Order: sequence, then structure tokens, then C-alpha cells
Amino acid sequence: MLSRLSHFLLLVAYYLLNLNAGSAQSSPSLAERLGYPAGTKLLILHADDLGMSHSENQASFEALTSGAVNSASIMVPCPWLPEVGFFFRDFSKADLGLHLTLTSEWKNYKWGPAAPRGTVSSLVDSLGYFHESCATLAARARPEEVELELRAQIEKAKTMGIEPTHLDSHMGCLFFTLPELFQIYLKLGRDYQIPVMLGRDMLAQLPAAAGITLTDKDVVVDRVLTAGPEDYKGGMSAYYERTLRELQPGVSVLLMHLAYEGPEMQGMTYDHPDWGAAWRQADFDFFAGETCKKILAEENIQLITWRELGKLIK
Repeated sequence: MLSRLSHFLLLVAYYLLNLNAGSAQSSPSLAERLGYPAGTKLLILHADDLGMSHSENQASFEALTSGAVNSASIMVPCPWLPEVGFFFRDFSKADLGLHLTLTSEWKNYKWGPAAPRGTVSSLVDSLGYFHESCATLAARARPEEVELELRAQIEKAKTMGIEPTHLDSHMGCLFFTLPELFQIYLKLGRDYQIPVMLGRDMLAQLPAAAGITLTDKDVVVDRVLTAGPEDYKGGMSAYYERTLRELQPGVSVLLMHLAYEGPEMQGMTYDHPDWGAAWRQADFDFFAGETCKKILAEENIQLITWRELGKLIK
């Protein structure tokens, strides 16, 4: 995920990109296309990493059913995917997308491809697990195998009865690395007629997006927000309260990672404090609590889902 500095630079780039467009006649905003008045603050509260672990699932399910969170995405290759399938049977209206996964970043907790490993050999290490980083993936992956694997993940979810409402990318590998991977990302959204997570603030800084033309089949939100390590050091509650209080009009997505800080998550993330067990517990505490709901009401923030955005391309 992006550091705080990188996120700041994205916002600066977005501002500069639009500085000269203020006096030009503009087309309807995304909020207006959704039927909301100009100036409305629209927000998707989005939990990543469903399926990664039992703790991640249980915390996310609680936040989805009784907290403020209204969207999530699933890591199909991960061990706790079946539990997500059972949850979806009872909550079929839940706004669940797919967190397209091509990396396995933890030291002692691993996963591999949904496609047969022999057909996606460039995506795995000598033990058959996904590579640990986006950089290694970009250096070794063959694009045709990336597409094969991602389609396998989508089809596996659909076989379980899950109709994904959108697609996004674990660790941002599909939009922060190679143009070929970014193009596959867009292609999958178009082929399955669902939005891919993409923000105007991101587009302003994505080398992978250079030279790629978006169409009316691509839904681009105004901004994608998420905490970085520096934000965590300052306290997650403080970061989220500030982010919600300062939220600008338009369509925003706020990403978080929810889990209970128990032995399972501690064991998985013991050498990885960033986005680790304590971080995920802090995320859960804020979004499952009453403070979040209170701020949303006070700031007149309207929650929407990817389902609503999907209607624009169907």
C-alpha cells in the first residue's frame, strides 16, 4: 500500500491535473451520474483481505453486519475462502468483490495460485507459493499467465455462488507495476462487466496507466484513501477521524484491514508490524464502533456500494 508521502504526492498531482479545468464545461460528475446532487459526499467503507484468515473473516463479518463497513473484497487463493462462501450464503446482498491476488507476503503463512501451478509457473517460487513482493512478480511474471490466474480466481468465486461486485488488487500489484498488468486489470473488469477499483488520484501518478485509454465501461472514483505506516504511528482512530472530517465531495473509497489481534494474526504477522495484528485490531475497533457512525452522520456522508457503481456500466 502507499506510504503517507506517496499518498500526499498523489493528492498534489490530482490537484495540479485539475487546476486548469475549473473554468471548462464539465460533464456530469460520478456522483451526479449516480443520481446524487453535486457536492454530496459519497463513501465506500471497504475491508480488504477476506479469506486470508479466520480472524480476518470474523472481524470483517462483524463489521459488515453490525458496524459501518459496507463493502469488502475476497482473496480467493487463501485458506479461509470457504468460510467466506458460507457467510455469503446467509448475506447474499453483501457487497463483496475480489481482491485479485498474485503475491504471498507473510513469512510463515503462504498461499499459491487458483489455476494449476504448471500453467502459471512464472507466478510461483520453488515451493509453489506466490512471490512475496510486487517487484518480484513484475520481474518474473508472464502476462498471459497473470490473466489465466486471475480468471481462475474469478471463476472459482463464481462457482461458489459469489457474484463479485467489483475487482481490486492485493498490494496494488496490478496498477503499480507494469502497463501489461494494468491492462489485464481493466480488461477483466470490462469482460465481467463490473468496476475495477481505480481513483482519479491514482491515475495521476500511475506509470502503468500511461498511454491507456479509459472508456465508458471504466468507472473511476474520485479518490482512494488508505492509511500508511506513518498514519499508524499517529494512531488509527486519529487518522480515520481526520480523514472522515476532511472528506471532500465526490465518490471516495476508504480502505481498511480488519482482524482480531489473537494468536492466529500474531503468528502470521509477528515480523511484519505494518498492516500487522495490532494494526488490524485498531482498524476493527474504529469501524465497528459508534464513533465512526457518529462522524458519518455529523459530516453528512452518504455510504454507497460497488453495486451502485456497477449499474453505470451494465
